[in-house]
Amino acid sequence: MLNVFEEQGFCRLLDLLKEIPVLRIVTSANEPMGGPDRGYDFSVTVDLAGRNHTLVCDLKENGQPRYVRNSILKLRSLAALGGGTLTPVVIAPHLSKETQSFCRDNKVAYLDLEGNAWLTFDTVFIERVVPPRPTVERRELRSLFKPKSAAVLRVMLREPARAWKVVELAQAADVSLGHVSNVRKALQDREWGQVSDEGIFLLKPARLLEAWRQAYEPVGEILRFYTPLHGQAMEDQIVSALVLSKNGFHAALASFSAAKWLAPFGRTSTLFFVADHLGVEQLVDGLRLKSVSSGENVRISVPQDTGILQDTIEPAPGIYCTSLVQTYLDLSAAGERGREAADHLKEEMLTWHE
Repeated sequence: MLNVFEEQGFCRLLDLLKEIPVLRIVTSANEPMGGPDRGYDFSVTVDLAGRNHTLVCDLKENGQPRYVRNSILKLRSLAALGGGTLTPVVIAPHLSKETQSFCRDNKVAYLDLEGNAWLTFDTVFIERVVPPRPTVERRELRSLFKPKSAAVLRVMLREPARAWKVVELAQAADVSLGHVSNVRKALQDREWGQVSDEGIFLLKPARLLEAWRQAYEPVGEILRFYTPLHGQAMEDQIVSALVLSKNGFHAALASFSAAKWLAPFGRTSTLFFVADHLGVEQLVDGLRLKSVSSGENVRISVPQDTGILQDTIEPAPGIYCTSLVQTYLDLSAAGERGREAADHLKEEMLTWHE
């Protein structure tokens, strides 16, 4: 007996097949032929120009790659026994783009309840792509990149190949064990991370970073200032201001100004900083800043996620910048010119082999 989700998947597949005039549904069983241990949830046999073909379907309530991988291996083994007359199909409430690609690469058909489908057998080929909309998948991704989870990811992205025990990762990121456990599960489900005897490590850091870039939305206040300083006097005062703030992690160069020290790309006359409220005061005093509504040459971001300031780097003595990952994210959100600078930074400094 199928549950509600399984019944929906069963009916959705039948509806899809009925839209193909040359197909005739011969049999449809909501239980596996030969009993419940055949390795799939239900089958549908169709007639195509006098030739019978059977779709063997496995239903997954979680469509993340980690769970679909086992289903694919099982179904492919089963289909191999059919001599070309069996087609494996994975059905889930939602299948991410990554999971869909994984299915296609392994020649396993798929269908999700949002309407995405890819089905090919004999002379039949169906592909449907539904525009993305707010789903559980997207909500989960946003949750993965919230401040406390992001703190864990920043620590891991510093050394992607390093394996972390839950306790030491929680200490390094200054978050609870529960937050680390949630991040670990999310990474495993998407196969971006893997657990060994030594702990969790990043298996696909580039995939993780790309997902973060797509989901990233800077949240906080932007303050605009003008400074009369320039040239070496400006640089000296920046070093002085950042040294004062380093012990408390209150301010750092950000965005294009950080990229200047990490992977130079083009030039800009505006200075970009990230700071908390104490850092803003130190920058205002050190750089002789005057608040303006337009024509600024200094821009300070005061983020809601102050963890950004716990992940600074020092590319030159006295020069403190946001991390490579944070600089990449900020540049990616800074318009077309920023995206070009972000791509350059990634090519120069964030190359991981997966």
